Parts: sequence; C-alpha cells; structure tokens
Amino acid sequence: MATYKTLVQPSEGFYKEKGSKFLAFAVPVTSEDQIKAFIAQKRKEHHQAVHVCSAFRLGADHKFFRASDDGEPSNSAGPPILGQIQAFELTDILIAVVRYYGGTNLGVGGLISAYRTAAKDALENALIVEKVEMESYVFSCSYAQMPSVMTFLKKEQIEILSTQLDLDCQFKLNLMKDKSQHIILELSKW
Repeated sequence: MATYKTLVQPSEGFYKEKGSKFLAFAVPVTSEDQIKAFIAQKRKEHHQAVHVCSAFRLGADHKFFRASDDGEPSNSAGPPILGQIQAFELTDILIAVVRYYGGTNLGVGGLISAYRTAAKDALENALIVEKVEMESYVFSCSYAQMPSVMTFLKKEQIEILSTQLDLDCQFKLNLMKDKSQHIILELSKW
C-alpha cells in the first residue's frame, strides 16, 4: 500500500542557547497558501523576534520542499530544519522556528545545532500518523444504475466526497492510490 507519514495536529519544541530562544512550531499543511498564512501569523505573534526560519515538504512523493534561512547565514537554519523533516520521513508538514536573539552570536555551527535541535524537539513532541495515499475521481452514472453503484461503493468501502444529482448521478470519490485502477475498471462497466 502507498503510505506516507504526517502529523495529526500541531506540536511545539523549544531550545535555548547563550540567551537565544528558539521556538519551533510543527504543523500539518497541504498547500503553500496554508504555509504562507502560518508563517505570517507567527511573524505577527512574535513581532519582536529576529527571525522566523522554516522548512516544509508537501506530497506523498516527498518531491516538493523548500527551506528558508530568513536572514540567518546561508544554510544555517532552513536546511537543518528540513533535515529533521527528512529524518522523521514526514510530508505535508511545515516547521517554523522563531528565534529571539539573546545577545551572543552563536556562529554558523551553533545556529545549525540550535535550529536542528528545536525542530527535532517539536517532532519528538508530535503525534505522527501513517496515512494511505489517496486520489480523487469523479464518476457519473444514470439513476437506474445508482443502486448497483451505491452497493458496490459501500462493499468496497469507498469514501464519497460529494454527490451531485442532476440529469445523471455524479460522485466525487476518494480512492486508495494503489487500488484506484481496479476500482475505475469496475466502475467503467456501468
């Protein structure tokens, strides 16, 4: 079965080094809009913070990801945060780390360690779940076919996301990715 790991709910982590405080926020996300909104919210809530560094990964294939140093020295914040996402094999996740400067420079090595440790703490405090990869499809049938189709969908335990009844019956279905071709083949018989 095609599966992936993600967070059930937001979690937080914390790290303190030489007066600097690193507050980590790990949240489940499914779009870049959610990511931008969350980072903007943290900037507003923590307007006295020096940096809000982040990393995210989206999609069950793990191919879409980004990391931001937000003004910290190059590769000292975002990549270590992303490294924790990769180490925990997570996707559909954002980790934002808010830094309050404590008056003492940590150096690049210190920053890498601090951001990595804060992100790791947030993930160690998180509830992680394994999900089955799903795909959405739209299927149409006549009213005469509807009882048979509904029986089939119920038997196969297929989630119906929405139903539209006009001249015909239209269903938006949520199918397990590894079983979708079989289900589509069966439904195409109607």
